Parts: sequence; C-alpha cells; structure tokens
Amino acid sequence: MFNAVASSRKLTNSPHQILFASLIGSTIEFFDFYIYGTASVLVFPKLFFPASDPASSMLASLATFAIAFLARPLGSAMFGHFGDRFGRKKTLVVALSTMGLSTVAIGTLPTYHTIGFVASLLLALCRFGQGLGLGGEWGGAVLLAIENAPPNKRAWYGMFPQLGAPIGFLLSGGVFLLLSRCLTNRQFFSFGWRLPFLASAVLVFLGLYVRLTITETFVFQKALEQKRQVKLPMLSLFRQHAKSLIAGITVCLATFVLFYLMTIFALSWGTTILGYSRGKFLLMQLFDVSFFAATIPISALLAEHGRRRVMLWVTLLIGIFGLVMAPMFTAGTTGAVLMMGLGLSLMGLTWGPLGTVISELFPTSIRYTGSSLAFSLAGIVGASLAPYIATWLARSYGLQYVGYYLSAAAVVTFFGLLSIRETRDYDLISSERLEDQGNQNR
Repeated sequence: MFNAVASSRKLTNSPHQILFASLIGSTIEFFDFYIYGTASVLVFPKLFFPASDPASSMLASLATFAIAFLARPLGSAMFGHFGDRFGRKKTLVVALSTMGLSTVAIGTLPTYHTIGFVASLLLALCRFGQGLGLGGEWGGAVLLAIENAPPNKRAWYGMFPQLGAPIGFLLSGGVFLLLSRCLTNRQFFSFGWRLPFLASAVLVFLGLYVRLTITETFVFQKALEQKRQVKLPMLSLFRQHAKSLIAGITVCLATFVLFYLMTIFALSWGTTILGYSRGKFLLMQLFDVSFFAATIPISALLAEHGRRRVMLWVTLLIGIFGLVMAPMFTAGTTGAVLMMGLGLSLMGLTWGPLGTVISELFPTSIRYTGSSLAFSLAGIVGASLAPYIATWLARSYGLQYVGYYLSAAAVVTFFGLLSIRETRDYDLISSERLEDQGNQNR
C-alpha cells in the first residue's frame, strides 16, 4: 500500500530540506533550553535570588529550571491539538516563535538587585514560556522527519532532530565557555550572561525561514485526504490510547534522568562541592558531549533492525552505570571526564531512536499530541526535578545515592520497554504491519 501511494507522491521537499528543517529547529530549541540550564547554575542564583543563603538560592534557581517541564504538557496539549487538526508545519512555526521570544526576553530582564522579588517572578514566567514552546517543538520536529521518511529509514530520519540536543548543548556550552575566557567575572555577571539569550534571536529567524520554505508532511497530507482527523485529539488519546501514553512516559524516563544528571547536576556539584572552576568544567562537559553526538547515529542505524531490542540493552547498561557513577565522579579530573563520557555515550544510544519509538506508538490522527505529551510528562517525572532531587540526595545521603536514583529510573524504563510492541514494521499511514499489507495484497 505504502509503495503504491509513494509512487504517485509529488515530491515537494527534498530529503535534505526535511532533515535540515527538523535539525535546525530542534538545535535552536535545545540551545535555548540549555543556556537556561547553564545559567540556572552559574548566574541566576546570584542575580535573581537573595544572596544571603547561597544554598537556598541555588535550589530556588533549580526550581525555576523545573517550571518549563511543568509547562511542557500544556504546550503539548495546545500545539498537539493544532498539529493534529491543522498540520505539522504551521504548528512548528508558532512553537518555535514562542520558545524564541521567551528566551530573548530573559536576556532583557532586570535583576533581583534592581526590582527585588519581581525579577524572580519574571524569570519564572519566561521559563514557563520556554516550556510551552518546547512542548510543541520537539514532537513536531520528530514528525517532520519520520512522516516524510521511507518505511525502512524512519529511525535514521528520526535521528536528525535528536542530533539537535548535542549540537545545541555544544553551542550553549561553547558560548558560556568563550564568555568566561574573554570577560572578567564582573563583566560576565554584569552583561555577558545576557548575550547568549539575546543571540538566540538570530537562530530563531534562521529556523523560521527554513520552516516556512517546506510543505506539510506526506503522512499528514494523506490523513487529510482520507479524513482521518479527530475533533479532540487529547480526548481520543486518553480514551483509546492511554496505555501507549503511559508506556511512552516510562520509556523516556531513564533518558531524562541520565541526561540532566550528566549536565545540570554534574555542573552544579562539580563547580561547588568538587571545586572545579567554571571554565574547566564546561570544557570537560563540551569534550564529553561529543560522545553523545557520536553515538546517536550509531543507535539509529542499529534501531533500523529493531528499536525495542536496542533500547532494552542500553537501558540495562544505564542501570549498571548508575552503580559506578559516584566513585568515578570523585576520582579526580580523569574520573569525572570518564564518568560523563560514558554517561553521555549511553545517552546518545538511547536518545537516537527515542523520538521514532515514541512517535510510532500512536496513529496519525493523534500522533502529534500523543508523542509530545508522552515526552513532556516524562520530562516532569524524569527531568524537571532531577537536578533538585540529585542535589538533595547527594547532600543528605551521599553521592552514591544519586547513582541509585539513576538505576531505579532505568528499571522503570526497562519494564516500560517490555510493555510495548516492536514498531519497526508498522506503516504510519495505515497503522498496520508492512508484511501484513504485503500478504493482503498477494
């Protein structure tokens, strides 16, 4: 069926256009998100909260970091509704604009010293806007890729928006590292920290231009022709596909916990308790993120032969890694670099096929809503409070309990993966197995 339809398809977007459009948007999205994460550790505790208690200010800053994850489901519901009803392209443009405007606004905010507690509230409001935009951006970017992909290349196409995560992190970490090297400490806290947020405007304009030059995804166009849309995608999701939603949340859990332990928590703990300088630790993280980027394509290629099997093995390795994380982190610079390198390599192996796996769990009529909401709710459970929980565990019980926390998340994800079907052989248009279609045609 798919082959017959594909042969009559009018190719309006080249593969390069599709993949670049999905990559550039997700890169901007993660750049915006990561510069906030970095600033929430290095800048905001000192400039947007009372300086009398540094520990409380750090925890308050990490709490604002979590706000975006609470906003994500609202963004997923809102943008998912429009994406499933009216199209992926238009929705992606609005989601990216929402994210970009919120990020640029952060770069213009007055500090606590100027307007007091109102500064903290405005920062939280802008972070909420970032979360709304991200709730609609990630799912749409993945669908842009896989809904235009040949059946045997969906994991490979779906890998490109996932590459935006390490690229965005490299850009954000590189910018903060450059500012740390080129500016004095006083200059950095006076105006330097604002520059990455303001510079995001340039990237957003580029992303919008690219997004506006492409057409709607092929799979959604076929859904329109066949009139497969539903009036209320969210209602249909909860009534008919709640099991897939729960499974999608659990499948994402270990990925979120792992990443935010390797980035936000590691940066916070390393530059405070372990005594690394800001510049040195950022350089260490930038080096290790290259392993994250390198393993994403590897996992996508492996996932073309079976998504579920690849993710089960990687999740098992993540659980084992949690048991050795703490002693590696405290074994000097070499140990810390190896710890983050290993953790981020595992992150790449689970992150590469994740978007494809989650999206393939849902039919076209609710795929934007379902995949976005699963990703967003997993963010609340697995990412929003991960730096906060890890900091509390490390201070209260010791660093080894942070590793146990990661291992526990891996156990939940492992059972979540056992509960889902293998989706490699499913046609996104008909939601049937490709081999079943072939048997029917014969």
